[in-house]
Amino acid sequence: MQQAIEVTGYHAHVYYDAAQQPAARRLREAVAQRFEVELGRWREQAYGPHPVGAYQIAFAPALFGQIVPWLMLNREGLSVLLHPLTGDDVEDHSDFAMWLGAPLELNMAFLLQHGDNARSG
Repeated sequence: MQQAIEVTGYHAHVYYDAAQQPAARRLREAVAQRFEVELGRWREQAYGPHPVGAYQIAFAPALFGQIVPWLMLNREGLSVLLHPLTGDDVEDHSDFAMWLGAPLELNMAFLLQHGDNARSG
């Protein structure tokens, strides 16, 4: 039997290109007004494993049932990657992740080299 994995929080990565920035800003402002979250930096270009501009929304496990349905209905066509924080960046961004909207291909080689991979080695 697999050892229990603890989820300490969640990240939602909201992706956008130049044309989608107004929608991404509206979503960012709405999330900040409605939920107790930590918003990451606004990035206009690819960074780390993320292939295009994005920002991160960090939130507690207790808010998952509120934030995720809201994002499903209010993401304005943007792609959103949702993943848990378990201590293994590779699994968190792949096997344990889910997408709202069109999935994007992440740079998993970056996570393998630079991420915290507690269970993957």
